[in-house]
Amino acid sequence: MTDMSEMTEFEIKKERAAQAVALLEDKYPDALCSLTYQNPHELMIAGRLSAQCTDARVNIVTKELFAKYRTIAEFAAADLGEVEEIIKPCGLYKTKAKSVIGMCKKIMEDFGGEIPQTIEELTTLPGIGRKTANLIMGDIYGKPAIVADTHCIRISRRLGLTTSDDPAKTERELKELIAPEKSSDFCHRLVLFGREVCKARGQRCGECTLREICPSAEQI
Repeated sequence: MTDMSEMTEFEIKKERAAQAVALLEDKYPDALCSLTYQNPHELMIAGRLSAQCTDARVNIVTKELFAKYRTIAEFAAADLGEVEEIIKPCGLYKTKAKSVIGMCKKIMEDFGGEIPQTIEELTTLPGIGRKTANLIMGDIYGKPAIVADTHCIRISRRLGLTTSDDPAKTERELKELIAPEKSSDFCHRLVLFGREVCKARGQRCGECTLREICPSAEQI
């Protein structure tokens, strides 16, 4: 067993991160994305629509959206007003509709109709920030990725793994702690865990899988 008294603060964090990864793997063997999609561009678009909207609502809206527009080319040529009407329940629908069409146009014009395979290229697409870019990198391309959404940020701070509410800083800090091959699935499991147990309010510390390694457990 590791002697924590002889470890640096960083080593302690890294050990705690590894324990969190293992415990959540046991609790949630299937680390699945909560957004429903059948192909890469659908995940990209669903990720954009999920901003300030629940994944459950996005999944309802995209059922109609993806039935009407089936390819990147079809989205690129879509009528703005029609897309706005379909995605209105997601909120911020005017901005989101414009960026959905815009990202697909850019993919057609600049990337030969194929979704880019790097964070740097993905974030040149209208409406695609690092969170959605990392989601695509992890789920579509199977590369190391930290999706710093609200659950990831909140739980990582409570575990003492990170120090900020800023997504970019959270991503950088977790990259130093989480094994690359575990990172994407770990973030999916944090979403499941955040919805079920470690909620923003009404968290259930008494039945928490991570209680024994969580420095915040006794404070909440």
